[in-house]
Amino acid sequence: MTAICVYCASGPVDERYLTLAAEVGTAIGSAGHELVSGGGNVSMMGAVAQATRAAGGRTIGIIPKKLVHREVADTDADELVVTDTMRERKALMDERADAFITLPGGIGTLEELFETWTGGYLGMHDKPMVLLDPFDHYRPLLNWLRDLQAQGFVADRALKKLHLTDDVADAVEYCATKPQSPAG
Repeated sequence: MTAICVYCASGPVDERYLTLAAEVGTAIGSAGHELVSGGGNVSMMGAVAQATRAAGGRTIGIIPKKLVHREVADTDADELVVTDTMRERKALMDERADAFITLPGGIGTLEELFETWTGGYLGMHDKPMVLLDPFDHYRPLLNWLRDLQAQGFVADRALKKLHLTDDVADAVEYCATKPQSPAG
């Protein structure tokens, strides 16, 4: 079993994003994997957790005290961990996960993506990282990063650490089967 951490939006979004989150949760649960999430039961975060459980998967929600009511804590999680701070939340999510999938989201999702991605690039972990983007949500960001690469600010090796895909099955399979080697 692989524990897959999914980063995604926790605020209201278009139905296609909720459907994507549910597809990811179904794929995780159906494959016998475990979901590690931010512990909310609303929007994409809720959709991925509910779908994982519906498909027979185990869910671990990790949420800071201050967000328990704001994000409406996922009290149906198989394990709900309440932390004192966001930093503790992220540390536990990183620690409990074997791999990471980032779905569309806003600044919180971006912050999680970049912290995990930077850690992988610097050799702090060797866990698979996937950017699942079937709707080109991240296209402007990726274009900007490629421009930064051309200017020498982003290493080619850094961009190669993140697996880009628009396919749910590919994302989950990559998390479960693709061993990473520490960046050197």
